[in-house]
Amino acid sequence: MTVITEQSAELLRRQDPQLADILDGERLRQATTLQLSAAENFTSAAVLAALGSPLANKYAEGYPGARHHGGCEYADLAERAAVERATALFGAEHANVQAHSGSSAVLAAYAALLRPGDTVLAMGLPYGGHLTHGSPANFSGRWFDFVGYGVDPATGLIDYGQVQRLAREHRPKAIVCGSICYPRHPEYSAFREIADEVGAFLIADAAHPIGLVAGGAAPSPVPYADVVCATTHKVLRGPRGGMLLCGAEFAERVDRAVFPFTQGGAQMHTIAAKAVAFGEAAGTGFTTYAHRVVANARSLAEALGEHGLAITTGGTDTHLLSADPAPLGLDGPAARARLAAAGIVLDTCALPYGEQRGVRLGTAAVTTQGMGEAEMVRIAALCAAALRGEAARTRSEVNELASAFPPYGA
Repeated sequence: MTVITEQSAELLRRQDPQLADILDGERLRQATTLQLSAAENFTSAAVLAALGSPLANKYAEGYPGARHHGGCEYADLAERAAVERATALFGAEHANVQAHSGSSAVLAAYAALLRPGDTVLAMGLPYGGHLTHGSPANFSGRWFDFVGYGVDPATGLIDYGQVQRLAREHRPKAIVCGSICYPRHPEYSAFREIADEVGAFLIADAAHPIGLVAGGAAPSPVPYADVVCATTHKVLRGPRGGMLLCGAEFAERVDRAVFPFTQGGAQMHTIAAKAVAFGEAAGTGFTTYAHRVVANARSLAEALGEHGLAITTGGTDTHLLSADPAPLGLDGPAARARLAAAGIVLDTCALPYGEQRGVRLGTAAVTTQGMGEAEMVRIAALCAAALRGEAARTRSEVNELASAFPPYGA
């Protein structure tokens, strides 16, 4: 922990002990439990420092060189740095780093390319599509006519023949490729060919794999998609936020869709933290990290399968995996509750063609802590013990393992 962080914590303790206790509790929770949520990670101390910087005070509506507020000279420098680092990191012609979240980025992509009522083809929610891919509870399902594609019931893999048939039948204005729990790499070239055949835009929702893309551990959607939406947390290890990548021909449309259409002032402290994360991801150490994340996920999937869980698609190529605990007599919510009682934190998820929900696990955070494939085998055994109802004994072992790999050092 840096000196400034310690000073800030002490200041908060004196001024607002209630909130200090809450934050201390969260720090302890993260340090003594296993974070296996596929959407979470530990940022670097440098990213945290940027988030707590004086840029948190700055209002900077607009874009560098064209702000609606004065005093933005350093805000402009921070945003330009973030944009330059993002375009270099991902090989994109243009980047917008102002999106407040992944969902905000998707909303902006739709706003840039679509009009209300347009037809959109995306992965159906029962197969791993995100809320922004057509949920009736979300703006996407209310404003657009979504058609859902699925996966092969035998393999769990995307059925590209079905995607093509649906595209030919419905002639969508846009096709979305991306999922919150699909453990394999999408074939972006196949999606591009289908989109070109029917005259559709291709939007890649790369919220989950974008960090692997940065580290060279996953194929990039940038050469194929008209617009790429992503988050800056998860494997990328940046602050919670979103971004969009696109070619020069869509740059102005994307920027205007973010501001002024869907958002107001940019969160400059978060943008500075994004710049830090992009810089870190450009280093050779991040390449090693990204490949270790995938290796750990594969080891965890294999070990969980040996303990009786049914692993979707038989494994993973990414940082995440999904599993059906039904062979152990549990559904997803029950399994999550037992694991939570043992100090193992993860999510539930949809299962292809399943009536019950499964569980989704990710290895980004534990890899950041320094754990390797041997620890993944141990984690799988701890999960199995917890699912058998041995929460009390397992909780002690989980605390021991987590404490041996503190996220921010001893």
